[in-house]
Amino acid sequence: MHPAGLAAAAAGTPRLRKWPSKRRIPVSQPGMADPHQLFDDTSSAQSRGYGAQRAPGGLGYPAASPTPQAAFLADPVSNMAMAYGSSLAAQGKELVDKNIDRFIPITKLKYYFAVDTMYVGRKLGLLFFPYLHQDWEVQYQQDTPVAPRFDVNAPDLYIPAMAFITYVLVAGLALGTQDRFSPDLLGLQASSALAWLTLEVLAILLSLYLVTVNTDLTTIDLVAFLGYKYVGMIGGVLMGLLFGKIGYYLVLGWCCVAIFVFMIRTLRLKILADAAAEGVPVRGARNQLRMYLTMAVAAAQPMLMYWLTFHLVR
Repeated sequence: MHPAGLAAAAAGTPRLRKWPSKRRIPVSQPGMADPHQLFDDTSSAQSRGYGAQRAPGGLGYPAASPTPQAAFLADPVSNMAMAYGSSLAAQGKELVDKNIDRFIPITKLKYYFAVDTMYVGRKLGLLFFPYLHQDWEVQYQQDTPVAPRFDVNAPDLYIPAMAFITYVLVAGLALGTQDRFSPDLLGLQASSALAWLTLEVLAILLSLYLVTVNTDLTTIDLVAFLGYKYVGMIGGVLMGLLFGKIGYYLVLGWCCVAIFVFMIRTLRLKILADAAAEGVPVRGARNQLRMYLTMAVAAAQPMLMYWLTFHLVR
C-alpha cells in the first residue's frame, strides 16, 4: 500500500488510551509473614502467651510456681524425716563427746587452765623462792580441789605449757646468736625436751606401781610438776646470753636448788601423806622406798635442766 494511504487510514482510526496496568498484591493472612519483613515478629505471640498466664488476681503477672524446696518442706513426711535426722545428729554428737572425754579428759584439762594473772605471778615467785613458803597443803572444797587461781599450791598446766614454748623460742635465739640456727636443730631441741618429759612420766608411774603407792597423784599432775623446771631453764639461758657462762651457772644453780626444794615439799604431801594415813610406820621399808622415790624425782630435775641447756650457752 502507498504510504499516503496508510497515513490516511491511521488518521481515520480512533486511537486507544493506554492505562497503566494495576498489579494486585495479595493480602497477607494473619498467620503468614510479610514478604518484605526481614525477621519474624514474635511480639504478638509472646503477648498472647503472657496474657494467657495471668495470675488469678488479674495483675497481669505470671503466677509464681512453688520451688522444690518449699514443696519438700510442705510435705509432712519430709518434716518427720528432718526431725529424725536432727535427733540422730544430736545423739551422734553426744556419743562423740563421751568417747573424746574418755580418752582426753577435757573437763579435767579445764581445771588445770583455770588461772589468772595473780596466780601466775604468785606461782612464779614460789618456783624461784620456795624457801619462804610455809603452807604446802592443797585446799579442797567438798572433796574436790579448788581451782588453781584460788590456791597457789594447786598444779596447773598453763605455766608449764607457756614455759615449754618459751624455752623453745629462747633456744632458737641462743642458736641464732651463735650462727648455728636451723629449723632441724630447733625441732630436735623441742622433740628431745618432750621425749625426756615423757620418759620421766612413764618412769614415775612405773615406780609408783612397783612401790604400790595409793595416791591421788594423776598423770596430769605429774606433767604439771615436771613442767615447772622449764621456768628455771629459761632464766639460765637468758642470763647466759646476757652475761656469759658465769651468769648462766649462777642463775641455773639457784633455779636447780629451788626446783629441788619445791618438788620435795610438793611430792611428799602426795606420796608420803597417804602412807601416814594408811598407818605405815615412818621408818618402815615401804615408807623408805617412797622417800627414796620422792628424792629421786626431785634430784632428776636439776640434772635434766643442765642437760637440756648447757649446749645453748658458749
